[in-house]
Amino acid sequence: MNTFADLTLSSVLKGNLAKHGFVTPTPVQSQAIPPALEGKDLVATAQTGTGKTLAFVLPLLERLLKNKAAKGSQALILSPTRELAVQISETFNKLSPGTGIRAAVVVGGLSERPQLADIKRGVQVIIATPGRLSDFIERRLVRLDSINLLILDEADRMLDMGFLPSITRIIGLLAPVRQTLFYSATIESSVAHLITKYLNNPVRVAIGSTTKTADQVDLQMYELEQDHKIGTLEHMLRIHEGTFMVFVRTKHGADRLAKRLESDGISSTSIHGNRSQGQRSRALKAFQDGEVRVLVCTDVAARGLHIEAVAHVVNFDVPKVPEDFIHRVGRTGRAGLRGVATTFVTRAEWNDVRRIERNLNVRLERQMVNAADKAAIAAIPERIAQAPERKLELVHKSSGRGAKPAAKPAAGFAGKKSFGARPKKFSAR
Repeated sequence: MNTFADLTLSSVLKGNLAKHGFVTPTPVQSQAIPPALEGKDLVATAQTGTGKTLAFVLPLLERLLKNKAAKGSQALILSPTRELAVQISETFNKLSPGTGIRAAVVVGGLSERPQLADIKRGVQVIIATPGRLSDFIERRLVRLDSINLLILDEADRMLDMGFLPSITRIIGLLAPVRQTLFYSATIESSVAHLITKYLNNPVRVAIGSTTKTADQVDLQMYELEQDHKIGTLEHMLRIHEGTFMVFVRTKHGADRLAKRLESDGISSTSIHGNRSQGQRSRALKAFQDGEVRVLVCTDVAARGLHIEAVAHVVNFDVPKVPEDFIHRVGRTGRAGLRGVATTFVTRAEWNDVRRIERNLNVRLERQMVNAADKAAIAAIPERIAQAPERKLELVHKSSGRGAKPAAKPAAGFAGKKSFGARPKKFSAR
């Protein structure tokens, strides 16, 4: 299909698509929606940011519109995190007005009372994380035997998070005859086992490579000492424009780094598993709205989140798993825009970088911090201490879509767009 108008859809869905500017489908939408509308099982893999959510929400709604007389909940969408579940519900809410089809979001970290109230009133769709849904099942607060459409989103991530027992139990409670739509960034052995066990002759959709980074992302790295990472990051924030997502390995590390950046006059917030759902939602909204320039996060934010126009991703800590590298850097370079992903590498992290390059068949462009930049980085703490009034100038005031910072680069940075342009070769150590 070339446009959504080519699909045989109800008029209300076509109207909702047009209202929100959905005209031309992405490749995964173009290939996945037609077989899903035909009622076929589906296995779809694609890189993040390709429009997978709409690719399953649209056929879900069309299917339910044709079976409005059915009783009970008819469709279940399982996702690995509450953030992704909430974003799925946002897409659902864009396309569902006028259909009479309602959904309940069943996730941890939010009050269960309104979730149970929605279920009791009657919903056709349940959007859930496996943990909270399993809890409701154990307490006999929800029934799933009328579910005849199952959607597993980010299935590989759910397995990585240890949800296989919950998923197995949940599927065992669904209607035995059903349609299953299976979305995953990668197809590994554990994922393939689920496909073999639960899908019936599925249509296979694969968009691009899911084991390499996007072509529109420039990959670079800096070799440095651990105690130079913060100074280098702050220097980059002063000479580059746009928003930054900074990935760290631990929850406490995310909080420490965000607080340090804030104390140095750079508007920042953090997101990780220890923050409440309300805190995480407010942090994401502040970043998306341009109220803060830097989002410091653990890998809980690496997948599934739809954040537009992130200019720069920084791997403050090298990810241990190559697939996590793909999903981190996939936060930038989306929707046809170019992006930059920078990795800070200490001597202790060299083996992790080599594993990433070998497994993903990529090479991170080696960069070096030149003498002038080293001096600027070394002077950052002293300059801030001596001239605290500059802090206000460094707070980012952009719209969150790559606009320029409010302040000009600090003296000595010469308004450079990049630093350390000369490549640096690794030597064996």
